Amino acid sequence: MASGSVESLALDQLPTALLATIMTKLDISSICSMAVTCRTFNSCASHILSFLPNFHILEISPSMGLMKPLLPPNPYLKSLKLDCGQLNDSSVELLLRPSLQELCLHNCSDFSGKLLSEIGSRCKDIRSLYLGSVAEKRGRAILISDLEELLGGCTQLEELYLMFDLSLFLRHNFARVWALASEKLTSLEIGYISSVMVTELLSPNVGPHLYPNQIQPSILPGIQKLLLAVDYITDTMVSTISKGLALLTHLELRDAPLIEPRVTFDLTNSGLQQINQHGRLKHLSLIRSQEFLSTYFKRVNDLGILLMADNCANMESICLGGFCRVTDTGFKTLLHSCSSLYKLKVCHGSQLTDLVFHDIAATSLSLTHVSFRWCNLLTNHAIRSLVCNTGLKVLDLRGCKNLGDEALPAISSLRELKMLQLDNSDITDAGMAYLRHGIISSLISLSVRGCKKLTDKCISVLFDGSSKLELQELDLSNLPNLSDNGVLALAKSQVPISELRLRQCPLIGDTSVMALASMRVDDDRGHGSSLRLLDLYNCGGITQLSFRWLKKPYFPRLRWLGVMGSLNRDIVDALARNRPYLHVACNGEELGTDPWNNIDGSYMHDYEELDELEQWLQEGEWESDDEEMEAAEEAEDVIPWILLGTSVFIIAF
Repeated sequence: MASGSVESLALDQLPTALLATIMTKLDISSICSMAVTCRTFNSCASHILSFLPNFHILEISPSMGLMKPLLPPNPYLKSLKLDCGQLNDSSVELLLRPSLQELCLHNCSDFSGKLLSEIGSRCKDIRSLYLGSVAEKRGRAILISDLEELLGGCTQLEELYLMFDLSLFLRHNFARVWALASEKLTSLEIGYISSVMVTELLSPNVGPHLYPNQIQPSILPGIQKLLLAVDYITDTMVSTISKGLALLTHLELRDAPLIEPRVTFDLTNSGLQQINQHGRLKHLSLIRSQEFLSTYFKRVNDLGILLMADNCANMESICLGGFCRVTDTGFKTLLHSCSSLYKLKVCHGSQLTDLVFHDIAATSLSLTHVSFRWCNLLTNHAIRSLVCNTGLKVLDLRGCKNLGDEALPAISSLRELKMLQLDNSDITDAGMAYLRHGIISSLISLSVRGCKKLTDKCISVLFDGSSKLELQELDLSNLPNLSDNGVLALAKSQVPISELRLRQCPLIGDTSVMALASMRVDDDRGHGSSLRLLDLYNCGGITQLSFRWLKKPYFPRLRWLGVMGSLNRDIVDALARNRPYLHVACNGEELGTDPWNNIDGSYMHDYEELDELEQWLQEGEWESDDEEMEAAEEAEDVIPWILLGTSVFIIAF
């Protein structure tokens, strides 16, 4: 009897206080998903929005009209994270609350510098601030006074991420403004700044009201983590950072020269010797990007690495990119000097060979993250030596053209491996069989982009008859022999892939799109339901027919789509209008990467289970316009934000 009573008790009959307590443990999308189910949940959801501590929506870009009902007055709001792609200065008053301690605003291109100044005046208690792409639209501007009000007003700031171009500010005022920054600031990341501005900022001789012989301590003395993208990495800048920031534990510097740097604007052996003067540095990344010019650190050789290694015995993570004159001697010194090293990344190491790893088993290293991108001299022997680090979780061998099938048995022994990237290697379908019998069940991300010898058979070799897989990201781009038959086999395997890249595959056509659109995973609701990113750029067989399968109700979770804009621009534009929260890329850009936050040119995401937002999106997909109208008539007292929340996700896909 008692058991029957419990079973008949509906969830919406629970006490309001208990329901509110339960709902406050959910994220905002889950709360909205519950709110549209019944009046009781609706009422409770509208109530808890006035005291919810966290409000996070980064999966879509909500409009101002949708945000207003979702953000009522709330003195308890501590953390706000939003994609601001559809917002501008008019939403400042709605977003900025005095109670905020964490604020993360992405894609703020339509905001002006007013956003910075208003944060400084309204959010005095903020601890962590992330601002992306501020004022990047034409006609928007940021004044030095805006930055001054931000830094002067946020006196409790501990973490600051300004992911936009700061080099446009006047240099003679820049250091003076930063002198106002919070003494509690420990982490700083800047999207772009000139090396001269960095040097002047951190030099210990700037500041207001100084006498001629008076030396002021360095600005930002509490910084422990510094990440900068600059025009040139120079000796002067590196020396200034190393001397001025005594507490520094994490340093990432990346440059992308437009012209070949002169000696005064370059990094040399002398600059490397200055690194880690205070002995606290644990993580170091020095990357010369090839984004604009094929250039390298030509003034650094083995001697510079030897000098740096003397100060880096306690280093845990080292990333080096563009050190073309460093040989096995230099790299081997790092491996034998840094006994705590767990992450090693080298890109464009043109003189790195197998000899570096000949006796790696004799070291005490326990590497978990290894990347050797475009290190063309490495062969299968290096990989066989490297896998003595059985705890490897990430192995990036992109551009290592001399790697072939002989390396795959060794790689297949790495049972903890989560990410494997073998782009442009010499592997074949036969070699892929080793992965199936070894690590395919543990992999979360696999990339074989540009492996010209792979055919449709590699798909069946990897996935036919496999047990339940965790694979979420698969890159099959630039495979000239991959056809629709391979994609059909992939769809048939029902692997729950969320990101699939097929760009530059000339034999991929409409049949592949139809197969993916019809694919179901674990009886999940919706066709093609697991895919969030699909890159079909420059696939030879894609026609207008594919766009019929890219409409609702197919691919309900798709957020990123890459296609050829020249296919039929009207159709592409119509699809973008029909699914306003789907990012359609037509110019060949890589999907799903943040250019401001991609310090080493690679990308890796946190791998989590599908969140409640996706479930909400998917459920909304199946309601027709008529059903939506009927629901509105039956529930006239439903608060507007619920109706808006439902509508936006119905049209989103």
